[in-house]
Formats: sequence, C-alpha cells, structure tokens
Amino acid sequence: MTPDLQNILVSLLSVVYVFAVVAIMDRAVRSGLPQDISRKIVHICAGSWLIFWYFFDPDVTSRYFNILPAVIWFILLLLKGFFAKPDDEAVKTMTRYGDKRELLKGPLYFTLIMMSMGLFYFNTEKAIYAMGFLGWGDGMAPIIGTRFGKNKYRFFTEKSLEGSLSFFIAGSIGTLFFSWFLLGHFDLTKILLIGAGLTIIEALSPKDLDNIIIPIFAILLLSII
Repeated sequence: MTPDLQNILVSLLSVVYVFAVVAIMDRAVRSGLPQDISRKIVHICAGSWLIFWYFFDPDVTSRYFNILPAVIWFILLLLKGFFAKPDDEAVKTMTRYGDKRELLKGPLYFTLIMMSMGLFYFNTEKAIYAMGFLGWGDGMAPIIGTRFGKNKYRFFTEKSLEGSLSFFIAGSIGTLFFSWFLLGHFDLTKILLIGAGLTIIEALSPKDLDNIIIPIFAILLLSII
C-alpha cells in the first residue's frame, strides 16, 4: 500500500468514526439520554479524532487529509445551522436547547480548531495539549458541574468548582493519553502546570468562545513553560 493510499483510507475511517458517534448519540437521545450529555460526549469523541494521526504516514502531503472529518462537519454545520429541522440528529446531539442556530457557535468553532490543529500542528505537542484539554477537559466539566456542582461562581457565565476540577483532571488525563499514544512519552509536570493555567482560562472564558480560547492559550502556555 502506498503512503498516499494509506492516508486516504485512514482519513475515511476517521470520517466514519465521527459520523458513527453522532448516529449513536442520536439513538441514545431518542432512548432518553439528556441532550446536554450527548452534546458533550460528541465533543469529547470529536476531539479524540486525532488518535487517527498515529496511523497516518507523516512524510507525504496527503497527511493533511486528516482534517477531512472537520471539513465535512464544518460544511454540514453551516447548512444545518440555517436549514435543519428540529428532529435533525445534529440538532439533537450537538445543541443545548434544540435550537439549530447553536450549531453556528460552539460546534462550528470546534471544527475550525480541528482544522487548524490538523493543518498547522499535525502530530505535535501543541495540538495534543490543545485537544486534550479542549476535548476531554471542556467536555467533562459541564457534565460534572451541572449535576454535582454545589460551589458556584460567576465571571461571564455561572460555573462551579466541581466542574473546574473536572476540567483539570479530565483534560490532564486526555493530554497524558494523547502524548503517550502519539508521541510515546509525556511530561506529567508540564501537563499539570498547563492544566492549572487552562483551568483558570476556562473559568474566565465567555460562553461559546471557550472552544477557541482554550486551544489558543494551550499553545501560548506551551511556548512559555
């Protein structure tokens, strides 16, 4: 198998993976799974798409096909954000309140970050930290915070100490896993230091903009620490 063919096949598998996650969550919502949980499961799984990077040949230009799932969903979210029906699977699995226009905010920004990571930071520490904390950290924080958060605080939006702690723990675990899986090593001290900084950044982030702010500051902190 040629390197280009290998990369094309892996990119197609990653597309199948993302569509499968959305389809499974759609079925789960129909069966009673709360919409806010399905939304964040999609968030975590989509952010984990970079595990497919392990199977790409990095020495050929076709490695950039890794962004194919993000490109497809960027287009779909634009279309669905304007024209989707209320029972559309993306509306049910990726929005908080069932409003299709929500797809044009956080979910759309998320695909832009995926494309940026795949184009400019493919298989690098910067992408791993950005997606580890954005995908796993920001994915788990509202699930835990909404259900178990008792110690509330507010900057731009109301959050909880329990949710912030979940961001730190889940993001650190995700980053550690991606580092080990893709790079073969990890720096626990660096992960925890950057995780602490990003936890503060996430706490201060305005609603719907954290999908952009978290990865930007992950890259900035990596250049300092």
